[in-house]
Amino acid sequence: MKPVLRTLPLAIALSLTLAACGDKKDANKAAPPPPTVSVITATSGAVTITNELPGRVEASRIAQVRARTPGIVLQRVFREGGDVKAGEVLFRIDPAQFQANVESADAAIARAEANLAQADLKAKRYKPLLAAQAVSQQEYDDAVTAQKQAGAELQSARAARKNAGLTLGYATVTAPISGRVGRALVTEGALVGQNEATPMATVQQLDPIYVTITQSSAELLRLKQALAAGTLKSAGKDQARVTLLTEDGQEYSRPGKLLFSDVAVDESSGSVSMRAEFPNPERNLLPGMYVRARLEQGVNESAITVPQQAVVRGAEGATVLVVGADNKVSSVPVKADAAAGGKWVVSSGLKGGERIIVEGFQKTKPGGTVNAVPWKGPASGPAPAGAAPAASAPAAR
Repeated sequence: MKPVLRTLPLAIALSLTLAACGDKKDANKAAPPPPTVSVITATSGAVTITNELPGRVEASRIAQVRARTPGIVLQRVFREGGDVKAGEVLFRIDPAQFQANVESADAAIARAEANLAQADLKAKRYKPLLAAQAVSQQEYDDAVTAQKQAGAELQSARAARKNAGLTLGYATVTAPISGRVGRALVTEGALVGQNEATPMATVQQLDPIYVTITQSSAELLRLKQALAAGTLKSAGKDQARVTLLTEDGQEYSRPGKLLFSDVAVDESSGSVSMRAEFPNPERNLLPGMYVRARLEQGVNESAITVPQQAVVRGAEGATVLVVGADNKVSSVPVKADAAAGGKWVVSSGLKGGERIIVEGFQKTKPGGTVNAVPWKGPASGPAPAGAAPAASAPAAR
């Protein structure tokens, strides 16, 4: 029994040593290195403030083609939905009656010219006879008056001939403007222009084309206040560019320009209307389309911008994750309502110089420690949800 008692303390000491080594290994496993996140340093620079506003496409010119004289439609000349030029023939109305009126007016002119010639000869004959007292003053005055009446009748006949010619011309219905003509509203054989100017077709000019944009009066007032306070600088009338997003979310390839802003607020919607003009040579924009317009309305020369993916939006508002000097992460509420390219313009919450986490949100949370490395920019491939192309203005780095 004595040898067993001597080995017992040695076994206990060995087991305690092994347990201590196991605890040390477990402690090493419980303390992994801090996660690596990509950050940018918030800096300020000049940024063009762009507002995205709803709008509707409208034709730059609209002309309703109407019958200006009564008659039966003999022919439709144009192709529905095609392009026409100003003065191009669209319809022909039966001209028989109007041609007869022109010929009657021509005959009236000839008769008036003959009467005038006869009155002129009589007045010329009476003038020397009056000097020789071969005719009385009364007879000479009557001859001169008849001469003037004949001249007036000739002028009236010529005016009637001109009116008859106009009516005959109205029988050939032409396009008042260049543009695209819609469907025909009347067919051959229809009686038009009877006691009213019958609509026959509509021509719309689609190049250039207008987009009517609406902005709430509250937003416009805030913008004017910022301009007045010097927080923003005006983009300038000649520098205000407008780009379009079509119904399918694609950006329209041709930029437009702002023409004017309305002087009154719509009482029903509380919005102000603005009009922009866009080139439309391919006729891709059609009247009635719903679009969204990105309108440059001001320049913030000391704006702090961050990539859109760095802003986290929740029920309590927008926040960004900031890495402090001790590599601790904290959540900072910010106000980021305006966009500039693929970045948010932070109007409050940041002072500049903060390290903002752009990638690696899922690896950490407020209060955690991280290993911060510089962000190398967006990776190739599909863009993150909510991200947009990089801004052309100086961005935060």
